[in-house]
Amino acid sequence: MAEIVVVFDFDKTIIDCDSDNWVVDGLSATDLFNQLLPTMPWNSLMDRMMRELHSQGKTVEGIAEVLKRAPIHPRVIPAIKSAHSLGCDLKIVSDANLFFIETILEHHGLRDYFSEINTNPSFIDKEGRLRIFPHHDFTTSSHGCNLCPPNMCKGVVIERIQASLSVEGEKTFIYLGDGSGDFCPSLKLGDRDHVMPRKNFPLWDLICKKRELIKAKIHEWSDGEELEHVLLHLIGAISTQENNSSNSAQLISVDCKLQTMSTSAHEALPQPLSVPH
Repeated sequence: MAEIVVVFDFDKTIIDCDSDNWVVDGLSATDLFNQLLPTMPWNSLMDRMMRELHSQGKTVEGIAEVLKRAPIHPRVIPAIKSAHSLGCDLKIVSDANLFFIETILEHHGLRDYFSEINTNPSFIDKEGRLRIFPHHDFTTSSHGCNLCPPNMCKGVVIERIQASLSVEGEKTFIYLGDGSGDFCPSLKLGDRDHVMPRKNFPLWDLICKKRELIKAKIHEWSDGEELEHVLLHLIGAISTQENNSSNSAQLISVDCKLQTMSTSAHEALPQPLSVPH
């Protein structure tokens, strides 16, 4: 059983764009999207856009071709494969949708590396139109979190994953994300866990402002090359620490400004990069 669970956001973390915007822009529907954006929640808007595109003769196959061109940093693919080969359990928690995510992962040969994809459900109806639905049906009840959009609370998802894995014993979580929706799940991580916010993106900004709320160790990254380096270094260090737990190597907490972090004399875990306030 994997002792390290790596949870990835998808947009602007695995791929280097927002998949919704990428499809809308790629199919020349940006003006309509911007016109409708103030009138409904984002998730509902994406379902509406799929209806509009279908009425214009755009096919699911055409949408898939646009998705296959979504930019992904060349080091992200080997990073995912290496993390999997090192025995980590890889999962995705994303506010995109299943069709977009699976299309891109399958195109890059990555689908089978992930044990679980938590996202907004989607399917192709009998008319050949892509339908997109909320992960949480906010029309019948609220998930009760004021930090997250109405269709999905990633914190609730993380808590469910934590609970489902608790029967296997203690796990160390590594959470990678970029957006404001990744702040809530970051709050659910414990002091044995790690969060990897993308530098100068909303999650990083929120952590800088509210560092005292985060129990997990923080390791920033800027691009796919840094993501690979930081993630694999961290996995290796956690594995080494677990294998040599008898030496009682312990981390000293990052200070509230995220400017310095000390480790034991054995350098049990990599030092987080500086995150200014």
